[in-house]
Amino acid sequence: MTVVDSHQHFWIFGKREHKFSPGVGARLDRDYTPEDLRPQLEAAGVDRTILVQVQNAVDETYEFLDMQRQIDFVAGVVGWVPLIDPAACAHEIESMKKRGNLIGIRPLIAYEPDPDWLLQQTVRESLGLLAKAKLVFEAIPVNDRQFEAVLTVTRDNPDLQVVLNHLGNPPVPEKGWEPWATYIARAAELRNMSIKFSAGLALVVKWKWSTKEIKRYADHVLELFGSERTMAGSNWPVVELGGTYAEVWHGLNELIAHLSPADRDAVLGGSATRIYRL
Repeated sequence: MTVVDSHQHFWIFGKREHKFSPGVGARLDRDYTPEDLRPQLEAAGVDRTILVQVQNAVDETYEFLDMQRQIDFVAGVVGWVPLIDPAACAHEIESMKKRGNLIGIRPLIAYEPDPDWLLQQTVRESLGLLAKAKLVFEAIPVNDRQFEAVLTVTRDNPDLQVVLNHLGNPPVPEKGWEPWATYIARAAELRNMSIKFSAGLALVVKWKWSTKEIKRYADHVLELFGSERTMAGSNWPVVELGGTYAEVWHGLNELIAHLSPADRDAVLGGSATRIYRL
């Protein structure tokens, strides 16, 4: 079986301006490169990764596609295109696909002042283009209105594969449950939606990795989505705010230890390989 880390990033800190929440401070203010990640993948037994955009910028996506062609362990790139402009979106998709293995698109909707940004007609038209191009749409909602918008566009585009990032941002530090648990249940009812078994910035900026503390949230996701729609991801290097790569990847394995061998294989690579057409 090929083990796939479904969510990781790179950046050269001085090359572009990177904006992180105030709680991050200067903790991520350095370069994170393929050679920084490679030994950690080898130690964890991870074969391939999915490289995910960091900025809402096409130039970064082209750079990542160039890296994907050169780095043996990067299987594909989830990039960014201007969904607000369908014509520009179509042009960039065609151009990017010629550059490297573009497998998905993720807009950082948290940066959009309008929580209903996804529901605009032009954005909806562009989401249809993603479906036709067989590209996955990744979403990372950070509030209730954004979550509702993600559910709406997923329901309205049954041919579009949608991937919810970072367990849907569970309220682990607060030991909360609702409304997160209900949103996850509603998301799981949509058969074209899958989810990443990972911890996002909103979580790790205020919480140190604890397999015990995150377990009930992980169990809820696994019960509703099943292994066939759940994909392990490190969210490196962001996750280093809350734990080491080795600690987090070991924790993810512990969270699925009760599953059958086939289901564990699905979470650790099979589902990502199928959903992203790797």
